[in-house]
Amino acid sequence: MKNVGIMEDVEETGKTYKENSQRKAIFYAKKSRLPAIADDGGLEIEALNGEPGIKSRRWLGFDATDEDLIEHMRKIARELPDNKRKAWFKVVISLALPNGKVFSVTGKVKGIIAKEPQVQHMKGFPYRHFFYLPKIKKYYQNEELTPDEQRRYNHRYMAVTKLKPIIKEVFKGSSLVKVEP
Repeated sequence: MKNVGIMEDVEETGKTYKENSQRKAIFYAKKSRLPAIADDGGLEIEALNGEPGIKSRRWLGFDATDEDLIEHMRKIARELPDNKRKAWFKVVISLALPNGKVFSVTGKVKGIIAKEPQVQHMKGFPYRHFFYLPKIKKYYQNEELTPDEQRRYNHRYMAVTKLKPIIKEVFKGSSLVKVEP
């Protein structure tokens, strides 16, 4: 952002991932006069009515650390009944053009909240320590997943895959953007 002279951050005041992702993308596109891509997402636990959801990073407050969130999730993981562990990571990625036009796509990966967290912690991703993919019997940790599993089970990768044809169409004939297959 500094390279295009933007020092401001966008406050995420939306009620949905889509609102936040579009808000950020539009702000940066207008400010920079360049196309901009932004995302918003989080973990949704069915038994908690979708919480932490849009508040995933600030669920325990703005000052909560990864360790605070992990400790809170330990308590939740212990208390969830076996038949109420369904959860999913969801992301909305938006592409905004400087004229205000915006496109949004969603990616979602389903899993369960494990009773015990993965031992190895991934800095910056506290919820992944508890997110288990029963289909492949692995935690949602980058180091644990093969490259093929990363593509099949990564919610951001799913969304970006949906965004690529939109980018190709929007910039068709333009020399500004080349999208690799």
